[in-house]
Amino acid sequence: MKVIKIAPRGYCYGVVDAMQIAREAAKNPDLPRPIYIIGLIVHNRFAVQELTDLGLITLDGPDRAAILDQVQEGTVIFTAHGVSPAVKERARERGLHIIDATCPDVTKTHDLVKDLVAQGYTILYVGKKGHPEPEGVIGEAPNDVFLVETVADVAALDLPAERTAKLAITTQTTLSQWDTRAVIDAARARFPHIAVYNEICRATQVRQEAVATQAQGADLTIVVGDPRSNNTNRLAQVAEEIAGSPAVRIESLADLPPDVLQGKERIAITSGASTPSQITREVIRYVEAQAQTAGPAEEKPNAGE
Repeated sequence: MKVIKIAPRGYCYGVVDAMQIAREAAKNPDLPRPIYIIGLIVHNRFAVQELTDLGLITLDGPDRAAILDQVQEGTVIFTAHGVSPAVKERARERGLHIIDATCPDVTKTHDLVKDLVAQGYTILYVGKKGHPEPEGVIGEAPNDVFLVETVADVAALDLPAERTAKLAITTQTTLSQWDTRAVIDAARARFPHIAVYNEICRATQVRQEAVATQAQGADLTIVVGDPRSNNTNRLAQVAEEIAGSPAVRIESLADLPPDVLQGKERIAITSGASTPSQITREVIRYVEAQAQTAGPAEEKPNAGE
């Protein structure tokens, strides 16, 4: 058995920054308590648990405004996914101390939307419905930004003529570049004059490209990450649809099916941009051990052991 450790994989710089900001907040005795994280700091339960163990309180819910309604005092940390201006203003009105851990790439998209709307553009935003990143970006100009997730969404748009005179399209940072390209192409076909701003972040792109090339010929690609992580789910999609490798997504070693390695000669392993590296290392060590074992597979340890 050959083990292909796809690189790059795991934490991106935006996640590293957000986690470090939260850790420093937990250790700062001068910050007003309690300290709340508004939503999941990143979409990974192991990362969330680490911060819980440091005394931070993670609140989750259908949207950032509803989550914020649960907080009356103390400090709030906005996650790597970003929040709308309305949520920031609500926090200020309540006198809460604010720490913003928004990924710089997400902030760049917020700024782009604000600038385009100021120039009179109507914007199509390619994003995942229900994800906090689109919620925040669309919140910059909710009357001027329209969410589209699929080619069918583009076809179903019913915009008045004055809305299409100046039209732009931009994207969530963590999407599949191949899926996004199809939606953008559909928008171009329907609105040939549309201005295109592809905001898929570099970290997402290089991780997808690594899977697309390095997982080719693999009998199995193991993608380590939280099921709520959009970029993790897209890596599994890229493995299957672009690299042609069957994929299994697991949160940790404990989720690896006991017989999934049987009969496999080439196994690729990667992880989402919000997956702690130690979780992926456990999976790699286990699969490498199996590759060296000629007999029956050994009993799989619990993650974290």
